[in-house]
Amino acid sequence: MSPKNVIFKKMAKDKSVGVYMAKRDFVDRVDSVEPVDGVILVDPEVLKGKKAFVQLSCTFRYGREDMDVMGIAFRREIYIAIRQVYPPIQDREQSTHTKMQGKLLRKLGDNAFPFFFEFPDNLPCSVGLQPGPNDSGKQCVVEFEVKAFSAESQEAKVRKRSTVHLMIRKLQYAPENSGTAPSVKTTREFVMSDKPLHLEASLDKEIYYHGEPINVCVNVTNSSNKNVKNIIVSVDQVATVVLYSNDSYVRAVALEESGDAVAAGASLKKVYSLTPLLVCNRERRGIALDGKLKHEDTNLASSSIVKEGVLKEVLGILVSYRVMVKLIIGGSVGVELPLTLMHPKPDLGTNIFISICGHELHELHFSEVFKASLYSPKVANP
Repeated sequence: MSPKNVIFKKMAKDKSVGVYMAKRDFVDRVDSVEPVDGVILVDPEVLKGKKAFVQLSCTFRYGREDMDVMGIAFRREIYIAIRQVYPPIQDREQSTHTKMQGKLLRKLGDNAFPFFFEFPDNLPCSVGLQPGPNDSGKQCVVEFEVKAFSAESQEAKVRKRSTVHLMIRKLQYAPENSGTAPSVKTTREFVMSDKPLHLEASLDKEIYYHGEPINVCVNVTNSSNKNVKNIIVSVDQVATVVLYSNDSYVRAVALEESGDAVAAGASLKKVYSLTPLLVCNRERRGIALDGKLKHEDTNLASSSIVKEGVLKEVLGILVSYRVMVKLIIGGSVGVELPLTLMHPKPDLGTNIFISICGHELHELHFSEVFKASLYSPKVANP
């Protein structure tokens, strides 16, 4: 996750426009989403009468970037908004919404202009399906981008050298109030048995954080004349691609085949502990992951929390988790428990960083941040 006080800087190759942002992670609180704000720095001498624009977009990509069939790209723009920042349409002070924007404008001078976007409340979060070990490029992903460019007009052709792209993420954190701990029970009767088999399973809470063990309490009372040969407990990830196909990908991201047996007339009560981690699923195709920024690792995708009344068809990829408990008895008897897997709301630090052209982060004192921000090293865009 990005620290709290951060300055990310990225310049176009021709130095006509540059983007400065205080963060790249924006939190979706279900009822509202943090707005996207920053500053665009322009060089009027390089622009030579051209205009400068900034764009926020949400794209659903369901094929590699180099895939193109009969001129149709495998991508869909879910949302796009464009603002003209130069020449300014509004007064700079009226367009400044945050303290960090004000500080950047004072330090960068008269050629810096603020921008501000508000997310609609029906957009998906940043998430993607992990490609297989032999796949190349992006496969199926929902991604957000801030793009600044210079051109004669908004509709005119844009040169790559006059464009700068900065990926951002839309994230959700675990709600502060947890619901009731899930619990489920079932009874199975057999034709040749006078008495049934009872299975009960429960979790100790509803919401779990990434990297936290999930404790599953299993209680089996086998009054039947059948022998339980094995107990299998798994944490399943269910990723549903709702935008174009409504396909569901179910993957066990943590699994324990205990080998525990329960003879006829016996009982068993045991707690199984499972920890779903990306490191154990790194090579598996179709696992949903949280959106990642370049040079950063990620984790298993967080559970999706959807605002009531929002059309799920526009949410790209929805992710949920469940615990499955199966008893193997010449067939299987099973139950499932829903759970929520997310990140806790971070305890943000106070360090100041600057990212120059997206290559690496350097920890700096506050005054050094702005000295560095006025210098644009000649490096290629990543």
